[in-house]
Amino acid sequence: MNAGKPAIEAPRSLWSDAGHALRRNRAAMTAACVLGLLALLVVFGPALSPWQFDKPDWEHIAMPPTLADGHLFGTDALGRDLLSRTLHGGRMSLLVGLVSTIVSLVIGIAWGATAGFIGGRTDRIMMRIVDILYALPFMFLVILLMVLFGRQIVLIFVAIGAINWLDMARIVRGQTLGLKQREFVEAARVSGVGTARIILRHIVPNLLGVVVIYVTLTIPQVILVESFLSFLGLGVQEPMTSWGALVSEGAQEMENAPWMLVFPSLFLAITLFCFNFLGDGLRDALDPRDRSRT
Repeated sequence: MNAGKPAIEAPRSLWSDAGHALRRNRAAMTAACVLGLLALLVVFGPALSPWQFDKPDWEHIAMPPTLADGHLFGTDALGRDLLSRTLHGGRMSLLVGLVSTIVSLVIGIAWGATAGFIGGRTDRIMMRIVDILYALPFMFLVILLMVLFGRQIVLIFVAIGAINWLDMARIVRGQTLGLKQREFVEAARVSGVGTARIILRHIVPNLLGVVVIYVTLTIPQVILVESFLSFLGLGVQEPMTSWGALVSEGAQEMENAPWMLVFPSLFLAITLFCFNFLGDGLRDALDPRDRSRT
């Protein structure tokens, strides 16, 4: 009876359209798969390795990669297995990237959404504070915190995240200025909903697209900052390690033991490239102009 009537297609949401567009992006999907594999390696790899990351093998000091003794990436100058240390260092680098990014997101979203929604004098004062912090040397502040309060791993999380929120605050403020003029926000105001509730229930959920993209682009930036601090000797301390600390050690032994530099650098470079490819794919997938062309 209904054979001649065309089927009515159910409307798709923004996230379903974005997911469909992202799945068609081969570079982004490949990067996501590689990141997933790296995450599994750094989480479960050290437990499966026969060598502990901090236990030296005195019979094989600075030994090149070999299959005979199980040191697939070789050993460092103290005889410690480089594969175990690379995986354990990746666990620390990714943890710093994730935790510091979460700290920067919480501060940046709260600051930017509040400034953009309230507007007026409050907005001007809050954004002038952001401008003043922008003028301060970022790396100098992080190094100063390391020197004053000690090189603790928790402080690294907080220091990098608490200073890296400025970009997020500006992005969120710009998006909020447009969102607060939308009909659903005006309807909430007329209904007597409070400012804090409007920000939490109506503004922040509509910023998730920008936040997701920012996360994929901020994590590699934070990993690079931590790697630079570890390269200077201000990051994680022995017996803990990170990719930056391993690169620093490898650079000192580059002429005699180049594998100490090659493997940690390769893992670090692959991770940074994958996050950038995934971020570009998410940005294209969440851009309605790009989806309208396809």
